[in-house]
Parts: sequence; structure tokens; C-alpha cells
Amino acid sequence: MTTPHLHPDCESLRGLVGTWRGRGSGEYPTIDGFGYLEEVTFNHVGKPFLIYGQRTRDASDDRPMHTEAGYWRPVGSDRLEIVLSHPTGVAEILEGSIDAGAITVFDLHTSSVSLTSTAKAVTEVHRRFELDEDTLRYRVTMAAMGLPPTHHLEAELHRQTS
Repeated sequence: MTTPHLHPDCESLRGLVGTWRGRGSGEYPTIDGFGYLEEVTFNHVGKPFLIYGQRTRDASDDRPMHTEAGYWRPVGSDRLEIVLSHPTGVAEILEGSIDAGAITVFDLHTSSVSLTSTAKAVTEVHRRFELDEDTLRYRVTMAAMGLPPTHHLEAELHRQTS
């Protein structure tokens, strides 16, 4: 089976395609701080979106932690829509910009957060990714549990495959 060509609409996301691994740290006023190991994949099937998968493991004992899955869909050359689902009952729809300078910046805010009846009360998420050749950094700010937007996660990942 041959790999399809990247859809022309996804050209602004070309640098993301592949597998990324690295370390991150998390904190929030309602939990203890933690370190994690992360793997992120961006794949495509020749359609106008990338398939996103993410999973983390505890940095101290390697136990599974968080995972999320979704789709990154460019809208023109400088806009992006992302749909993410979490096994904790949270679904995020994010929209934002692509700034393709020397470092490509993806800056996204939730336009909608949907929750199952048992999910924690997440009301807002801001995700900022910086792609600098073979390094992908991100920061996540979240409003949850009645708190205003507060820093939650940051990580630095390195390209493993493309």
C-alpha cells in the first residue's frame, strides 16, 4: 500500500507530520505538580486534515497517564481548527491562527468545550504550539473546576520520524 500525497490544504501543517517524543511538566491549583514523558503522532490519509494522537506516561514510574485523539484541519494558509477528545469525557473544539515565520506558531483557543455528565468542569483551553524544525514545544492554559485560565502543561518534543 502506498502512502498518499499530503493534501494541498495541509501544506501549512507539513512540518508536523511524523512522531514526536519528549518530556513535559504539569501543574494546576487543584493537583500536585508532575513530570511526564510524551509521544505525539501526526498522520495523514491524503485528505484535508491531519490525524492527531497523544499519550503520556509518568516520568518517575512509566505508568500510563493521559491520552487524547483528534484532527487538525487547516482553513486557508493561516487558520486552524482542531477537534480533540479525551477519555475523561471532555471534547475540545479549538480555533486559531498559524503564523509561519522562522518558527511556526499555532495559537488556539476553545470555541467550544463539551463535557459528559461525569467529566470535570473544564470551561476553556488555550493551546500554543511552536514548531522549530525538529523541535515542537507547547503550553496549555486551562480554566477548570471554577478557576480562571491558569497554566497547566508545557513540554518539548523532538522529531523521531517524518
